[in-house]
Amino acid sequence: MTEGYEYVPHRLLRRRVRDVASGVEGVLMAVINENVSDSPGREYWMELAYIRGASGREFTTAVANVEPVLHPGP
Repeated sequence: MTEGYEYVPHRLLRRRVRDVASGVEGVLMAVINENVSDSPGREYWMELAYIRGASGREFTTAVANVEPVLHPGP
């Protein structure tokens, strides 16, 4: 049995980013290739970005939704 996740290097790690899907900004804490399947015996892998928002809570989004913040927010 393989692990259900693996860390992936990303050029924006520890930098301020925006989730284009929600508009929320935060710091990119990790990119993880995760097995998101809920069916035994079937694997579906997806790269997820973990972003820590201003509240200190982390949320996930697809890596394709992450863009750098070029200037500080309000």
